Amino acid sequence: MATATAMATAIIVMREPQINKVVDFMEEKLPPIYVTQPSLPDKELFFDSISKIWSNKFLTNNGDFHQQFEKRLAAYLGVKYISVFNNGTQGLLTALQALDIRGEVVTTPYSFVATANSIIWNQCQPVFCDVDPIFGNIDALKLESLITDKTTAIMPVHVYGNPADVLQIEEIANKHNLKVIYDAAHAFGVKVNGNSVLNFGDLSVLSFHATKVFNTIEGGAIVSHSAEMKERIDQLKNFGITDEVTVESPGVNGKMNEVIAAYGLLQLDAIDLMIKRRSNVAKIYDEFLSTVDGVRVLKQDNNVNYNFAYYPIFIDERIVGKSRDEVYEELKTYQVFTRRYFYPLISNFDIYSSLPTASITNLTVANELADQVLCLPMYSDMTSSDINRVLKAFKKIID
Repeated sequence: MATATAMATAIIVMREPQINKVVDFMEEKLPPIYVTQPSLPDKELFFDSISKIWSNKFLTNNGDFHQQFEKRLAAYLGVKYISVFNNGTQGLLTALQALDIRGEVVTTPYSFVATANSIIWNQCQPVFCDVDPIFGNIDALKLESLITDKTTAIMPVHVYGNPADVLQIEEIANKHNLKVIYDAAHAFGVKVNGNSVLNFGDLSVLSFHATKVFNTIEGGAIVSHSAEMKERIDQLKNFGITDEVTVESPGVNGKMNEVIAAYGLLQLDAIDLMIKRRSNVAKIYDEFLSTVDGVRVLKQDNNVNYNFAYYPIFIDERIVGKSRDEVYEELKTYQVFTRRYFYPLISNFDIYSSLPTASITNLTVANELADQVLCLPMYSDMTSSDINRVLKAFKKIID
């Protein structure tokens, strides 16, 4: 039987899109192109893993597949310690508990709502900091003005997989004796100068949700830097149990089961090729959109290894002549479904809008980006035809 890597390679290379010119399309009743689509491992190889699980009847609680998965993940990501979870949100909740965070946590409004929700669930107060105008990451230059005697941590996000200003954040955190927990949901495999971005901060939390570059259907992980911290995290995700008669802390059930761990092992065999295919899609988008006035794309830093998790563009209505929302709605008529990611801002949801730092005047850049952003379809199995349809539809709308 062929190895998982060989079979995954054959499948992906066979489907790899080429960089073509945008072609016209006249088909009726076109199938929808969604903003993302999950990459799946080879079904037969997955069934082989399932057969092993059925044979040994070990379904959860640190089984063989779970242990293999953590070991291979740490090696692939270039980190010392990793604890896998049943989802990324449980990882965020546990990370805050593991560091005993209390009081105020400075974070970003330009993220998925789970970032701030995890802070509230830990009975802490989110303090929103504005973002930089280029990548939408937390603006390190504005962080310090938000720190008070109640601040205990900073929770930045590597937005779209673009690294936050990790060195400046580290300097500020050290100066004020604060912990740093990175919401690294988008940052799987991302490196800065050859070093994993997950090695910065006290902890980094990954998401393996079905929409992510690396998915285990549902799942997540916490990256830590010491054996002691990994042990604490592993206890917390298993109800705080240390042995069959001892519970040391009020933990949760955040364990990943054996079926998902087996699935994740197969995903690791193909992830490099999946990222390569995403980079090919990004190249086509870049080539086309670089000549479109009023549409900004994110520029890449030569020192960063990207995972091409998303393809956000920012639409300037004053130049394009149409708002982001108009483009978003009109693309649907071509069966092209994009996403306004992140819109609304977390700070504009009713449950957060009354916070002092949620005001528009405090978050001018974040609000501007939220009103302009549109994520185009981006996934590993996009064909040349899919890409050309997206760009042709986009061109017709803005022309």
